[in-house]
Amino acid sequence: MSMLVVVTESVPFRLRGRLAVWLLEVRAGVYVGDVSKRIREMIWEQITELAEQGNVVMAWATNSESGFEFQTYGQNRRMPVDLDGLRLVSFYPVENQ
Repeated sequence: MSMLVVVTESVPFRLRGRLAVWLLEVRAGVYVGDVSKRIREMIWEQITELAEQGNVVMAWATNSESGFEFQTYGQNRRMPVDLDGLRLVSFYPVENQ
C-alpha cells in the first residue's frame, strides 16, 4: 500500500464520482488515499477512459530517490521530463498551450 494523490481539472462528473469510490476528495478535484499497486493501476485505467478533454496528474509514494512517481493525462502546460533518472516538470512555452 502506498499514498496516492490524484489532481483533476475539467474532467466529467462521472470520473469524479468514480475516483470518490476509492479515494477521499479533500478539495475540489484533489483526491488522496492509501491503495495497492493493483488498485492504483485500475484507477489510472478509469482516468484514461473517462477524463475526456480534462487533464489529470497522479502521484504515489515509492522507494525511488525522490520518494514518489507520477504520471499525467491530457493537455497541460506542464510536461514531465526525465533527467538522469529523476522525473522533473518542465513548462511548454505559452504559445504552445
